[in-house]
Amino acid sequence: MKIKELLLNGRSFSELLKQFSIEAKDVKIQDEDTILQDSNRQHKDIVKESICIEGKNKDGIVNFFGTLHYNLLDQLAVFEVQGYEQVQQAG
Repeated sequence: MKIKELLLNGRSFSELLKQFSIEAKDVKIQDEDTILQDSNRQHKDIVKESICIEGKNKDGIVNFFGTLHYNLLDQLAVFEVQGYEQVQQAG
């Protein structure tokens, strides 16, 4: 299961997106496939990784920076926001 799907199962991540008027289809987790396929993580149950999540809304792009806590066995994910930046659309 993709990290994005796991995060969307939780209320706090959905609320974060709602706060910035971002729809789930407009969210991209940078390097998601790399995080999931890292061979060093195969023997760990819990992953803690610094990540960037990009979301698009009518005003432009919002980049969220923070820590992903991902439990491989229970298929649970939590994103701990540490900061964000709003990038305005040109035009």
